[in-house]
Amino acid sequence: MDRVLLKNRAAIPFDDLPKISYQAMGDIAIGCLCAGLRPVALFGVPEERPAGAVRIIALFADDVKGTLAVTSVHAERGATVPSLTPSIPAFHLFERQLWEEFGIVPQDHPWLKPVRYPHDGHTPRRVEEGYRYFAMNGEESHEVAVGPVHAGVIEPGHFRFLCDGERVNHLEIQLGYQHRGAERLFRTGPLAMKSVLAESVSGDAAVAHATAYAGLVEALGNSAIPRRAAVIRAIGLELERAGIHLGDLSALCNDIGYLPGTQLFAVMRTDIINTSLALCGSRFGRGLIAPGGVMHDIDEKKKERIASTVRRVRDNAGLLAASVFDNQNVLARFEKTGTVDTATARAIGLVGPAGRASGLPCDIRLTHPTDAYSDHPLIKTVLQNGEGKAAISGDVYARAFVRHQEIQDSLRYITELLGRLDAVQDGIAAPVERPRAGMVAFSITEGWRGETLHAAVTGDQGETLRYYIKDASFHNWFGLALAVRENGVSDFPLCNKSFNLSYCGFDL
Repeated sequence: MDRVLLKNRAAIPFDDLPKISYQAMGDIAIGCLCAGLRPVALFGVPEERPAGAVRIIALFADDVKGTLAVTSVHAERGATVPSLTPSIPAFHLFERQLWEEFGIVPQDHPWLKPVRYPHDGHTPRRVEEGYRYFAMNGEESHEVAVGPVHAGVIEPGHFRFLCDGERVNHLEIQLGYQHRGAERLFRTGPLAMKSVLAESVSGDAAVAHATAYAGLVEALGNSAIPRRAAVIRAIGLELERAGIHLGDLSALCNDIGYLPGTQLFAVMRTDIINTSLALCGSRFGRGLIAPGGVMHDIDEKKKERIASTVRRVRDNAGLLAASVFDNQNVLARFEKTGTVDTATARAIGLVGPAGRASGLPCDIRLTHPTDAYSDHPLIKTVLQNGEGKAAISGDVYARAFVRHQEIQDSLRYITELLGRLDAVQDGIAAPVERPRAGMVAFSITEGWRGETLHAAVTGDQGETLRYYIKDASFHNWFGLALAVRENGVSDFPLCNKSFNLSYCGFDL
């Protein structure tokens, strides 16, 4: 057996993972892609015996059958292995991360360099010659460097544009300046007490990361949550999705000087995040999700407030979006700007709204559903029943229009879930068992930005040996770099906003 099949939020004994060669993994990975599976993660787990050993875990998703395929490779620190990246570009960052963390060299990797900015005492590998940027020669060629310090309340990141006049030939993005150590913090102390840490992985996706984390803890302990808690989790997640998307549409309108859209989408965003505030005491959904369920119930008063706000915002957002996407000045700036075609999106593994805007239908809520999404699936999906013009052109327009569609879907779904609350009166929290010893588990949630993965391996006493996080930004930053190609330098802010990626979600 060269792989095992799991469902989302399932745990199995770590020793039950197949052990294959890295060469065999390449064959399996290509076979998985040919069978329609897509790569989700590739990460290392240090092993105590023998000293210096590393178990490399590969995770693939079958979005048709709703299963996860898992396999593993035994390797030594500093070993040289054949690179998977030339055949499967989506692995390029994962292999660079393995090299950075464990010194495992992927031979023939097209551009091997650190994932995060080198720092003494943080990464085992220090690049003595400095970070090697892409370079371009030519009399008209020049480089434009931005960051890592930015003129605003923004986290550090360096953007280097290789330009021919105003045209961008390539953008290289270097992140990871903070060395936050989030994964390391998950390994200290009781795993079930890390909700606040999970919410801090990426603050604008607090509910998504808290949901993935809670599902992981529940899988490791083989614990179930009440159905009412599952419904409330989904309500919190959809409020987060709608709120961020409304803010993104406001920011996109601002970048092109369309002030009605800027102001009115911002007002509606405030209505939605204030609804989260009424639900759990935080506009960003902090304090709502915990292992075993949720920390806040929805009584009749909250239910009516949420329902009335959702109905009003949904109607107003629909009307405003109709005027925005029919405006020729808006379309002139949105259409054919920052395009990522379907083949490229699939090759690099784009996820979330950015992937769906390029024609990739993956949505964890539909393909690997958990919590309320299993019992009460989304009635409507963006790509199956989109309103108006098809939003799969892969440009700024498509990424904006997908957000509009998802706002409508999320607010409709919240209304449906509120109507089902009375039928689930089994409480909002259940006891959570301690993580079982010697297990590995994976928990994937569809955050507003896309696929959000939390994975963990436990030791002989149930302690956390390895905690691994993959925010959707891990895949999508490279999508932004490709989207900017052949566009003007002045188009970058618009492309950037259309992705709206996380610095801190990448810097773990």
